[in-house]
Amino acid sequence: MSTALSWRKFGYPPDALLRDVAPINALKRIEIHGLMTIAPWTTEAEKARRVFRQLRELKTSCEQILGASLAHLSMGMSGDFEVAIEEGATIVRLGTALFGPRPPAQRKEETT
Repeated sequence: MSTALSWRKFGYPPDALLRDVAPINALKRIEIHGLMTIAPWTTEAEKARRVFRQLRELKTSCEQILGASLAHLSMGMSGDFEVAIEEGATIVRLGTALFGPRPPAQRKEETT
């Protein structure tokens, strides 16, 4: 593992995760329980399937490296959770489906 973590604002790159998963998991106070992704927004849920499948495959690769099962695969939101579940999600985020759409964010000049 490099001295600086490979994490970046947009997530952990898959190749870096495969390289770093074992050293990270070996740290005393860290336990890896699964992986998470948020697919690019689309109006067609089926378009997210590729992203969900790739994360499932990445999880399988991590499990092989670690020699242990990862319990969680967090992926899918209100608009695509059915596809995410079909691809193996164990955790989905359903805020909009449960609470309805959020009101549009106010711009600064509107609030002053």
